[in-house]
Amino acid sequence: MADTTTASQSALPPVAKKHPSSVTHHGITVSDDYAWLRDPGYPKVSDKAILTHLESENAWFEARMAPHKDRVDALFTEMRARIKEADKSVPYKDGGWLYWIEFEEGAEYKKWWRRAVDAAADGSADELILDETALAKGKEYFRLGAISISRNGKLLAYSVDDNGSERYTVKIKDLTTGKLLKDTIKGTLSSLVWVAEDQGLIYSLANEQWRTDNARLHWLGQPARKDVELFHEDDEGFRVSASLSANENWVVIGTGDHETSEAWLVPAADPLAQPLLVRAREKGVEYDVDEREGTLFIHANDTHENFRLATAPLADPANWTTLIEGTDAFYLTGFELFRDFYVVEGRLGGLDRIEIRYYDDPTRIEPILFPEESYTAGLGSNPEWDTHTLRLSYESMVSPASTYDYDVDARSLELLKVQEIPSGYDQGLYVTERLEIAARDGTAIPVSIMYRKDRVSPGPLYLYGYGAYGIAIPPGFSTTRLSLVDRGFVYAIAHIRGGDDLGRAWYKAGKLAQRTNAFNDFVDVAKGLVDRGLTVPGRIAIAGGSAGGELMGAVVNSDPHLFGAVVAHVPFVDVLATMLDATLPLTPGEWPEWGNPIEDREAFELIRSYSPYDNVRAQDYPPMLVTAGLNDPRVTYWEPAKWVAKLRELKTDRNELLLKTNMGAGHGGKSGRFQSLHETAEEFAFILWQLGVER
Repeated sequence: MADTTTASQSALPPVAKKHPSSVTHHGITVSDDYAWLRDPGYPKVSDKAILTHLESENAWFEARMAPHKDRVDALFTEMRARIKEADKSVPYKDGGWLYWIEFEEGAEYKKWWRRAVDAAADGSADELILDETALAKGKEYFRLGAISISRNGKLLAYSVDDNGSERYTVKIKDLTTGKLLKDTIKGTLSSLVWVAEDQGLIYSLANEQWRTDNARLHWLGQPARKDVELFHEDDEGFRVSASLSANENWVVIGTGDHETSEAWLVPAADPLAQPLLVRAREKGVEYDVDEREGTLFIHANDTHENFRLATAPLADPANWTTLIEGTDAFYLTGFELFRDFYVVEGRLGGLDRIEIRYYDDPTRIEPILFPEESYTAGLGSNPEWDTHTLRLSYESMVSPASTYDYDVDARSLELLKVQEIPSGYDQGLYVTERLEIAARDGTAIPVSIMYRKDRVSPGPLYLYGYGAYGIAIPPGFSTTRLSLVDRGFVYAIAHIRGGDDLGRAWYKAGKLAQRTNAFNDFVDVAKGLVDRGLTVPGRIAIAGGSAGGELMGAVVNSDPHLFGAVVAHVPFVDVLATMLDATLPLTPGEWPEWGNPIEDREAFELIRSYSPYDNVRAQDYPPMLVTAGLNDPRVTYWEPAKWVAKLRELKTDRNELLLKTNMGAGHGGKSGRFQSLHETAEEFAFILWQLGVER
C-alpha cells in the first residue's frame, strides 16, 4: 500500500501519510512524521512508497501547470531567442595552442576546440578535442567535471557525471590519434593535475560519504587500483584539493573546511617526493599559497579577517612577512602570480577591484578602472606564466557580458567580444541602481536593482537572495531576467549578511549564532523596497536555491503576508535533522557554518528555532514552487519533500504549493542549456500566474 494519495486519483494535491518518529538530543525530543521519506538505502532510492509519492507530486505539478503551458512555451521561446545558439568564446593562448569552446545551432552542450598558434585561422587547422554533445548522446543527464590538457599538449584528461550524483568518471584522450586510452578512474570529485612530465595525474576520490579526503596519483597505463595515495585527511569535516602553482613547478595540495585550511607543496616533476608543509592548520585561519623564484606568496586571514598577502622563503615556509596589509576597507579575495608582475583581486565598498602590482616596487599599484557604479569584473583564463596581456571579464545588470584583453604595459583595455542577444537588446531602456536599505538593527544592506525606465511604480518585484558560506551574489547580467523586467518587474538582489559582499565581517555576521541576521535582512529589504514605492506587499516574488532555499523557508514562516510567490530551488530546509546526522555527505564540514547541534546544546536550540521544516505552523503561506533532485548529494531530495508534506498538512490557505523533483538529476537541475532554460520558463510562468501578470 502506497503512503500517498496520488494526483491521478484525486483533484486534490497528494497527501503524504504520517509515520510518527522522533529523536532526542540534550533532553529535547523532536518529532518528525515524514522522516520515512528518506530512503534507508540512500544514495540509492528504490523504496516504492517514496518513489510513488515523488511521482505523485510531479503529476500534481504537471496538472496544475498544464493550463499555463502556452505561457511556459512563450517564455521559453523568448528566452531562447536571446541566446546566440551558434556561438564561441574568444580563444586564449596556452603554449603553442589557441583554445576555445563553441556551441552549434540547437546544441545543448559545448564542443572544445584548439588550433596551433601559427596555423591559419580559416578553420582548416581547427582541431576538435572534446565533443560534449557526442558524450551526452542518449543520456538524460550529462555534466563535464574537470578538463585538463597535458603540458606537452598531447593528452586530454576529463571527467563526466551522467546522473547528477557528482561522482565523476575520468577518461584520458590521446589528442594525436583521437582515441581514448584504457585508463579509467571512477568516483572522482576533483580537478585533474598533470605531473611527472605528463606521465602522472593527481586527483581525489569521493568516499562513501561523498567527501574528498585524499589526493591520489595515477600513472598512465596502470590500472586505477594501483594508484598511490599521496595525502589523506583524517578530519571528516575537511576536503582535499590539488592544483598547480602558476609557474607549474609545484603541486599545491590543500585541505580545509569553511574556516580553517592547510597547504602542502609537492614538486610537480617528482610527485612522490616528501610533501612540504607550508604552515600547520590553526582553527579559524584560512590561507592559500603560490610560489615564484623561491618565494612563497600567501593569502591569509591570520592577522585580519579581510585577508593579507604575505611572503615567505621556500626554505622557511611558516615564516610569513606581510606584503599587503589586511584592512577593513579592502576585502582581498585572491591573487594571481605572473613572471613579471602579480594581480590582486578584491572588493572595495562591495564592488570588484583588480590591481596590477610589481615584485620590485611594492608602492606601484595600478588598478583597472571600470565605468559603471555597479558591476562585476574579474580575471578570465590566463594560463601563461610569461605574459603581459590579461584576459578579463566584465558585466553589470544592464551591460551584457564582455571579454577584454588588458595590456599591462600600456594600461589599456581592448574589447574582444560583447555577448550577442539575437532578438535584440537596447541597453538604454534599462536602469541599474545600488541602494542601501536599513535592517532592523540599523545595518545598511546593499541592494542591486534593475528595471525599465518606463516602468510604472508600484508594480511587481522579484527579489533574489542567498546569504551563506561567504558567497557574494554579483550584480551581473542575465538574458532570462529580461522576461520579468520587460513585464514591469523590478529585479532586485539583496546582498544580505552571510555572503561576503562587503567583506569577511559581513559573512561572519550571518553565520552560526548570528544566522538569523540573513533572514531579517531579507525581510527588511523587502519592506524597504515597499517603503520606497517600488512595490506593495503581496506583489513581491522571491527566489533562492540551496542555502538560499533555507532563506525562503525562514522568511515564509516569519512574514508570509509580504510575498505573492515563492520559488525555492533544492532548498536546505531540514537544517536541524541534517546537522544532527554525521553520516550525511556534507554534515561534518558544515558544522563551522551552522554549528554542531550534536555536541552543543545552544547550537541545537538555535538551529531548532529557525530551521524552516521545524517551524512550519498553522498559518497562511504564499503560493510556492519547490524543486528537488533525486540524485542531489548536497541537499538531499527528502528535505524539500518533507517540507512540502508538512506544509500541506499545516497551512491554512488554499494557495498553490507545487513540488517538482528531477528524477534523473542532482543539485543543479537539468544539465543541457535549453533544458535548464525550460525550467526557468516554468519558474517565471508560475510567478506571473500567481502575481496576476497577464502579458
